[in-house]
This record gives sequence, C-alpha cells and structure tokens, in this order.
Amino acid sequence: MTPSEYLSPKFSALVTNTQFASLPPEAIEAAKKSILDTVGVIFAASRMEPALEGVMALVAETGGKRECSVFPYGEKTSAIMAAFANGAMAHCLDFDDHTPWGQHASSSVVPAALAAAERVGGVSGKELIVAVAVGQDIFARLRCNVRWKKDWNLSTVFGVFGATAAVARVLGLSEEKTKNAFAIASMQSSGVMEVVAGTGGDLRAIYAGFSAKGAVLAALLAEKGVTSVSSLFEGTYGVFNSYFGGEYNSEKILDEIGSRFDGGATLYKPWPAVGTSHSHIHATIQLINEHAIEIADIAEIRVFVGDYHQLMCTPLDARRRPTTLVDAKFSLPYLVAVAAVRGKMTIMDFTPEALTDPLVLSVAEKVVPVVDPTLDWNLELPAGRVEIVTKSGRSFDRRGVLVPGSHEAPLNWAQIQKKFEECIASSLTADQIAGVIEKVRKLDYIGDVREVINLLSPMERRETTA
Repeated sequence: MTPSEYLSPKFSALVTNTQFASLPPEAIEAAKKSILDTVGVIFAASRMEPALEGVMALVAETGGKRECSVFPYGEKTSAIMAAFANGAMAHCLDFDDHTPWGQHASSSVVPAALAAAERVGGVSGKELIVAVAVGQDIFARLRCNVRWKKDWNLSTVFGVFGATAAVARVLGLSEEKTKNAFAIASMQSSGVMEVVAGTGGDLRAIYAGFSAKGAVLAALLAEKGVTSVSSLFEGTYGVFNSYFGGEYNSEKILDEIGSRFDGGATLYKPWPAVGTSHSHIHATIQLINEHAIEIADIAEIRVFVGDYHQLMCTPLDARRRPTTLVDAKFSLPYLVAVAAVRGKMTIMDFTPEALTDPLVLSVAEKVVPVVDPTLDWNLELPAGRVEIVTKSGRSFDRRGVLVPGSHEAPLNWAQIQKKFEECIASSLTADQIAGVIEKVRKLDYIGDVREVINLLSPMERRETTA
C-alpha cells in the first residue's frame, strides 16, 4: 500500500474539504439532534451518577485556563478538561445516541466539538454541524468494517477518532495537521470490553470522557506542530493489525466517502439502558400490556439471548441484583424486571433507592436466560425474544420488533425535544429550554455557537452571577 492509499490522509481530506452544502439533509438533521440530545443527557447525568463526584473534583483541581463550560455546573475550565467532564456525563446514563450497529459516537464527538468551539470562538452553526457530521461518519465507517470480536470497546477505540475529526474541523486544521491529529489520537485509543461487561464498578459510566478529552488534546498538539505517520490504520503495527488482527475492509470504509454520511442513520434512545437490551424491554412491556399479565401471576420470564445479550446475564446472581447504577443499566434481568413491573422505563428507575425495590428484585429472580445462537451479534443485532410463563401454565411469547428508537421506529424531533425537556427541566428555565431547542433546530443560521452555549447556564449559577 502506498502513502496515497492510506486511510488517514483520506479521512483528513474529508474533514478539511467537506462543505455544509454537500451534506445530505439526514446528516444535517442527525448532527442537530445529536447535539441537543447529548446536551440533555449531560444535564440529567449530572444529578444521577455517583462516579461524577471524583471526575468533578479532579476537574476543579487540574482545570487550568477558564475558557470552556462544564455545562450543568455553570463552571469554566480548560478545553481539554471541559471535554473530559462533559464527555464523562454524556454516557453516564447509557442514554446517549448510538449507531444502528451499536456503539456510541456522539458522547465523544459532541462534547469535544463544543469545547473546541467555545475555546476558539466565532465558530458558526454550519461549521459545528459539519464537524459533528464528519466525526459521526468516520466513526460509523470504522465501526462497520472491521472484524469485532467483542474484546475492544469500539465506542472509545473509534470514538477518539470521530471526536478528533470534529475538533480538527472546528479548529480549522490543515489536511496535514488533521492527519497528524489522528495519529496523536491513537495514543488515547483504547478500552477493553471487561470495563463494559464486568460488574461492581462505575468506570463504564464515564468512559466517553476519555475519548473526548483525548481528541481535544490530539488536535491541539497537532495544531502546535506535533507530527506523526500516515500509516496509522493499515501499517504493520497500526490500529487494524493491533486491534482487529488485520481483518478490515478499506474499500468499504471509503465507499462513497464525501457523498454518503453514515452519521445520518444515528438512533436516539427512549430508555436509559444499554441499547442491546431494548428489544427485550419492548417485548416485555408489550406482553404485559397486551395480555394483562399480573406480576403476581408470573412464574418465569425467559429471555432468549445471543452472545452479547449473554454478557448482560453473567454472572446471573449479580445481574439479578445489581449493586451500582452502571451495572443496573447493563443487567438484562433487572431491565426486564423493571419493564414488567413499571410498564415503562425512566431515569428514576436507576437511583440507589430503585435498585432495592423488592418487587422489581423479586421479578428479576424469575428472569431466566435461554441461549439462542441465532441472536449472536455480528453487525446488526437480531431482535431479542421474551417468553412469560404464568403460574397457571400459560405462556406468552414475543420478539422485540418495531422498538421505539430503532431504525424501524426512530424517534422524531418532537420525541427528542420532549426527552431533552425532561432531562434538563430541573436545571434551566422554561424560556432557556425553549431557546436552546430553537437555536439548535436553526443551528445553520447561527453565527457563533457560543449563542447556544451561553444559554446552558443552570438557573442557580445565573442567579449567583447576575
């Protein structure tokens, strides 16, 4: 392979040369939706996740130049640490958007891009949209065209590259400096699935903060002249050989690059739980409602699981009684039990008090995983299946199809706005909320995105600084 064939320079050309006018409408809308959705989730997470206490203490201790906003707190810190803090909050609730093939781009891309935009100032809404769109596109192209063995956490391994693309665009880096930024970002490209699938900790909640921070750091170092290789991805010791055993498809990665933007397919969550559980959640809610099944009559809930679903059921005793909020969001028995008992799911189902609800825990004890290899995750995850057996011996069975938030039934603008309002209601006034929504919807007409950022000052902060 010659240097002209390497992916890194081609990605850099995409970042540098893409014009707003060349973006498909769906990519523009996805970028706007992701900005609004991510900011809303950041605000909601700031009130919910215990892991953030340590993050915010470290940010306060090491923040540096006060140039960028840590949104829910109304405080300023360096661009690098603002990206870290907001990125950490963006994935905390497992409520952030994801691709149709799984994994999360925007919780890395959006906080990093907003930090960079606030640092430099004068970044137009159109430029921010382009930055987010190219970041989402590069993430999706990489995610779909490597052989993933569920060993690496692709949300961080590739998230740092999508976020770096976005920051490089916001900073106006040249193609050469953008190429260097990608290579520098590889120093921050990491994350093993044990952190995601293991139980008993809360690190999984904040993982997007590392890739958002790494992206800003990489782009700023490239801006200041640090250089590196072009063969980052395909080289003998590059990303593809090191992480994926050399199993990738560069032809598909580059297919229609610059004209097709795969971020346009981004999906938005109605429930704050790992996306791979949503088909089981939906099937459970439908079965309970359609057959008027009483909780007291349930003898067993069988959840049919493929290889990745199985991670959410292992070890079974710990999954039935999660001890951390993070584990609860990745516990299929707990999530199915919440769906059965509540008939819905909200962020209030993930509080320390909610985790000890005796009725939910009693139902979780009745959830039994049944291995089904046809549900193994390759590229697109097959719909989960649930069977509820009653004490009288009746059995009700359903696959989770047409799941809210899926590509079959995607959330529309009205639903995303409602989610945003619910996530942010206790932090901003009604006028502020309406103002943010209006400006994001019309982002392509905004001359400086700090107009949006300045609206994101919490009520109590506004009162103390007025």
